[in-house]
Amino acid sequence: MTETITPRPIVPPSYQKLSLIILGLVALFYGLSVAKTIIVPLLFALLLAMLLNPMVDRLTRWHMPRLLSIALAILLAMAALMGLAYFIGTQAANFSDTLPALEERLNALADDIQGWAQETLHMKRTEMNDAVDKVKEKGMAQGGAIVGSTLTTVGTLFAFFFLLPVFTFLLLLYKRLLITFIGKLFPDRDQPIVQDVLTQTKGVVQSYLMGLIMEAGIVTVMNWVGLMVIGVQYALLLAVIGAVLNLIPYIGMIVATLLPMVIALATMEPTAALWVLGLYLFVQFVDNNFIVPNVVASRVELNALVSIIVVMIGGALWGIPGMFLSLPLTAILKVIFDRVPALEPFGYVLGDGGIGSHKSMLRLPDAVVGKARGQVK
Repeated sequence: MTETITPRPIVPPSYQKLSLIILGLVALFYGLSVAKTIIVPLLFALLLAMLLNPMVDRLTRWHMPRLLSIALAILLAMAALMGLAYFIGTQAANFSDTLPALEERLNALADDIQGWAQETLHMKRTEMNDAVDKVKEKGMAQGGAIVGSTLTTVGTLFAFFFLLPVFTFLLLLYKRLLITFIGKLFPDRDQPIVQDVLTQTKGVVQSYLMGLIMEAGIVTVMNWVGLMVIGVQYALLLAVIGAVLNLIPYIGMIVATLLPMVIALATMEPTAALWVLGLYLFVQFVDNNFIVPNVVASRVELNALVSIIVVMIGGALWGIPGMFLSLPLTAILKVIFDRVPALEPFGYVLGDGGIGSHKSMLRLPDAVVGKARGQVK
């Protein structure tokens, strides 16, 4: 009687699994980078479709044909985007008219800083001039790359504004088809979980995106009023740019603060730049303690470490559009992870864990904020 020998399963070593994971991630990121011109408009269209879906459903309930409801919602959204682009473009054109005078004042300011550095660091004037000339030569050497990048960006913008409404229209038109497709990917026993994930994801993401838009509007008004009181030129343009950059954690806040400070320093007294710094710190304080907790959906808070990493990854893959897309997409992933038991640990590590999100740098303790709200009431 022969004894049957059960073959032992071959377990691959850990380094082999790790190597396959790394190769898979490299291939994924390379593919995302190569397909930038298609993926970026598609992702923006997905977010826009989520925002417009309640409007489309309401128009449909008012007995308007679905095709007409989708077209009307997209026309209104594109009109708003084009109006914002036209405003920024016209304000930027007016700002460019004053660039020669601004450049002259900045050069004078640079000369003053150079003289102060010579006295403080005890450097010879020739050494300082050589350092400045090297910086200028480096900037001129990169001029061609900057022009080429600008032309590429312009071409991408044309493709973006053409593909965005098309993708949004098709996503809204085939919404039921896409939802049914996602459901068919899972067995029947998992259908309740899939439907629950889709329903809750849609609601949470919609409230999150609407909260970001309302936050940007409130921050714009606060920045505009403050810059007008200080007397900074092009206050409305700087306020809009600051509110948009505020959506990018840390990096956007720094750039949004430095830009009006430089303009105030070049066109006004040095104390005006300090007033601008104080204004933006105050706006960030109000934003973190009152606007974000009450307006932006708190169910998708991301911790500071994850926020910085995903913004850097988005910027490395797709540039500035990727930096804007990184947080909403990560918020969508967190909502999905939190509602799938097998992926719940990943959703937990994306959250703040009770420590604080990327908006908590200037946030007061919850007890202090609650007491302040009670006194206001």
